[in-house]
Amino acid sequence: MAKNLDKEGLSSIADNYQLFYIDLWGVVHNGIKLHDEAIKVLQEINKKSKDYVLLTNAPRPNSTVKSFLEKLGMEKEVREHVFSSGQAALNYLKKNLIDKFFFHIGPPRDFDLFNDFKKMKSDNIKNSEYFLCTGLFDDYDKDLKYYKKLFEDNLKKKMICTNPDLIVDRGNVRELCAGSVAMVFEKMGGEVVYFGKPYPEVYHQATNNKNKKVLSIGDNLNTDIKGANLLNFDSLIISNGIHKNEIKEKGIDETSKSYETICNYIQSELRW
Repeated sequence: MAKNLDKEGLSSIADNYQLFYIDLWGVVHNGIKLHDEAIKVLQEINKKSKDYVLLTNAPRPNSTVKSFLEKLGMEKEVREHVFSSGQAALNYLKKNLIDKFFFHIGPPRDFDLFNDFKKMKSDNIKNSEYFLCTGLFDDYDKDLKYYKKLFEDNLKKKMICTNPDLIVDRGNVRELCAGSVAMVFEKMGGEVVYFGKPYPEVYHQATNNKNKKVLSIGDNLNTDIKGANLLNFDSLIISNGIHKNEIKEKGIDETSKSYETICNYIQSELRW
């Protein structure tokens, strides 16, 4: 049963851990503004000289995520702790696929992911050797049937997915993410290589977690909590995020069970 920390705060358990993986979207900000209480938590963790990573399933390089956080008003000392799924994917692409033509699926704002090898971007799906999926096209950001049609004759190509999230809430608006497109491709029989939570690679790339007592904090059971479970880390779910309505209706234990996950702690918002 998940222990509720709303009264005692994260400070009541922080000394038990040496490393914190903290999700950004849904925990530290909502895509539009920073959450003040969460920022206080990061400042307190800094004061205690504890290690932490702001681990995000953003399909863009670390530098782009840091620039976005700077615009939201996050101080430099804190945003230096960012590591993104986009960065993990970029490290892999540079090492393994830098000389291969790819077909990009996603909006223009994600183009900086492949700045170093943009000449390999193909506008012709037939000529491409793999799919690089960072999100949905702006013109088809709600229509998954469009992607089904797109993939029909191209299932032999591999897909690199830089954000396993299915959905995200930008303020009060729910949006589809790259993971939803990848799921369509996978269900049709295509092969997908995922970068980001819950897959262990992104945790290991982000920092050395060997022999450390770790707490993973996030609002998504499918990614943040499942990733923690796979690596035997303790976990804290933020209930006022992506699963807000489900948790309100069924409670955290039943909700987490339906996603085949286990949460150690729950907080409505991240507070010290």
